[in-house]
Amino acid sequence: MSDVSQALSKQLKVPIFLGTERQNEFITVEFSELTLEPALQLMSPSVYVDYEIDTGSGEPPKPLGIFLYDTNQSEPPATAIVTGTNQSMLIEGNTEDGVSPEEEEAKKKAEEHPLRITYENKLLSVKAKKQPLSLVLLKIGEELGIPVDLQTQNLTEVDAEISKLPVEDVVRQLSPHIRLFVRADLTRAEKRALRLVYAEPIKVAQ
Repeated sequence: MSDVSQALSKQLKVPIFLGTERQNEFITVEFSELTLEPALQLMSPSVYVDYEIDTGSGEPPKPLGIFLYDTNQSEPPATAIVTGTNQSMLIEGNTEDGVSPEEEEAKKKAEEHPLRITYENKLLSVKAKKQPLSLVLLKIGEELGIPVDLQTQNLTEVDAEISKLPVEDVVRQLSPHIRLFVRADLTRAEKRALRLVYAEPIKVAQ
């Protein structure tokens, strides 16, 4: 298995990590014309793939790392492949003194909040009324529990109402300058977001 994964890593140009039991295992398998994920599932009982999705490229998700793990081996850390030094913080709340919680609550109920984001049953909903894209992305990160890296503050306002879509489809609708990093757990047929990066392309002077 170690020889197979080494050859596969060289072919895909992607690092492959083996579980302890997999490293000394002998494997006999034959298949042809399979896409990546079904092929990997024939090689290991537990498979994770970390991907990068570029919302502006129109390309399929790009694999960044593959984990061929043992049956009962726990999931690799979220930062095993997808790392980042920058993380933008969302600071909210009323900074004025002298307003009671009851008054604040009444004020909130009196006006419909212009930004509502919910994440239920692996589906994301976004309702934004003239909200800065930076705030929308930070709120999405907060709802998903993932870091958000805003590499530019030159962000447009968002008017959107998106209901119950996968995270990937939502961010594609919000901007072509977002990179979403996700992990696919092939054993459980689940995907989860790992990190969100917003970066406008560098303009080259003519």
